[in-house]
Formats: sequence, structure tokens, C-alpha cells
Amino acid sequence: MTRTVRARALVLGIAAALTLAACGGGSDTASSPTAGGKGLEKTTIKVGALPIPDPAALYIANAKGFFKAEGLTVEPVLIQGGALALPHIKSGQLDISHTNYVSTFLAASKGEKIKVVGDVYQAAPNTFNLMVPKDSPLNSVADLKGKTVLVNTLKNIGTLTVEATLKVAGLTKDDVKFVEKPFPDMANALSTGQGDAAWMTEPFITATQSQSGFRKLADTMSGQTADLPIAAWMATDEWVQKNPKTLAAFQRAIAKAQQLVANDRKEVEAVLDDYTKIDAKTASVITLGTFPTSLNATRLQRVADLMLEYKYIESPLDVKTILVGASG
Repeated sequence: MTRTVRARALVLGIAAALTLAACGGGSDTASSPTAGGKGLEKTTIKVGALPIPDPAALYIANAKGFFKAEGLTVEPVLIQGGALALPHIKSGQLDISHTNYVSTFLAASKGEKIKVVGDVYQAAPNTFNLMVPKDSPLNSVADLKGKTVLVNTLKNIGTLTVEATLKVAGLTKDDVKFVEKPFPDMANALSTGQGDAAWMTEPFITATQSQSGFRKLADTMSGQTADLPIAAWMATDEWVQKNPKTLAAFQRAIAKAQQLVANDRKEVEAVLDDYTKIDAKTASVITLGTFPTSLNATRLQRVADLMLEYKYIESPLDVKTILVGASG
């Protein structure tokens, strides 16, 4: 079996497994003010999450019974990207969702009534790379002029950070063509000529490198975008106002899990198989970002200011106006 075939098989296997991913059961019986669901407006909620390491705390909170201790039953629902989370929470299909800050701040700037209710993930070196096949003629970002770049969704954290990377090479967004492709489908799309480079995150970076020799063209989280805040938990204003006790219970439980993932990557590795089907060997070598344990307005304002610079938003956005439980 060739390396290319093995790579396709691995990524397709991940994609197929994602459709079957389910949350783990918990047995923690620790007491809390809302144990048993007393006082909660909703005792069962659906929470959207991408099939990547970022939302590991959600699955850990389920597995360790943190939600159960708060009287909550949380049902994770896999989504393709943060931009797609908004219509799902507006329609009520999801109560809360994993999202990226760019999509969220863009929606808020257009008048969408949404709130950020928790921090999820922050970039580190080589956590979001532009990847190309091993035999690609592209050797630098400058070579992307006139080429197609795959991203999981348009107008999101991927396109923004690629634009910042292009700027360093003297290019703009108009010099490339952005095409949407779900993360699990990117490797096959590149191999079949549907794109020239792909903005990937883990586990797909490691999978494509180890199985087919894909190589990094650029780290999109360096320079201007180094340590950039990436992902959050989001809900609508209406949901937050109608379910304050349920939200508080969710925040307490997710905060406990976030503390664990922030301090011990083994906790992340142990739960990845639950919703991404990453094998233990791969989980042990993937590159992880950091998991913030507080919602800090000063740090998050950096994302909105970067969006203004690249004209994702037309006027300054004060992020404090859409954060629930923030500091700074």
C-alpha cells in the first residue's frame, strides 16, 4: 500500500469515525448547589464542538462527571466550523457551541445578539499550519500567488491568519483563492488537485506528515498572530438571559475540566479518542496549543483589533460587550 493510499485511508477513517463519536458517561457524584438539576432552567443541553483537540474539556467534563454533579446532561454535537455554529444556536438546534473568535466577533459586529461564555483554546507554534503535499512545487508563501488555499470555513480564523501570513510575503487575499473544505477532507483534496495548500490543525497536521510526507509551508501562528486566541464557547443573548442557572452550571463544570487540560496534556490525549478517534500513538505526538482558564477581555481584544486591520469588521469592536464572566 503506498503512503498516499495509507494517508487517505487514515484521514477517511478519522472522518468516518467522527460521525459516530459520542460523549463519555460520568460517574462523579460530587454534590453542588444544582445537583440533580434542581433550579436549572434546562437540565439537558446540546453543545456543538469541532472534531479537533480544542474542545477536549467538554468531553472530560462529561467523562469525569463534572456536568452530572451540576445536574446537567450535556450532549456534544459535532460541527464543521465556528461560522456554522451561529445558525444552529439561533435556531435552537444547539444551546451552546464551540466557535472561533473571528466568526463570533464578525457576527457581533453585524448586530447578531450573541455572547462568549467561556474561553477554549489559544494558538502555539505549529498548531495551525499551511500544509502542502511532499511533491508540491510550492516552497514558500510567496509561491501561493494565484493558487488555491483550503480552509475549513470562509471568513474565519483560518482565512484571517492566512492573510496575515500572506502579508509577510508581500501578498494579499486577492492573490489566492480560498475554498471551503472540512478538515478531514483536506488531505484527499490536496492529493487530488482540488487545492494547492491547506490550512490544517491537529490531528491532521501530524497524520498527513507521518503517513504521506506532507510538509509545512508556513506556521500561520507566528509574528503578528503568535499566541492568538482561537476558540470560545458561544450562546445567544436570549439563551443566556433565559437560562442563567444552566449557564452558570455549565461554566463551573467546564472550568474544572479546563483546569485539567491546561495543566496536563495526558488528560487531553486520554479523551481524544472519544470524539476524534485519534489513536494513542498519534495523540501522544500531536502539537497542542494552550487552554486558557479565564476569559480575559484585554487578550481577546487583540483578535478584534486584528480583524479591523484586515477589514473583517468596518469599525472598532469592544469585545467586553459580548463577554459573560470576563476579567481584564
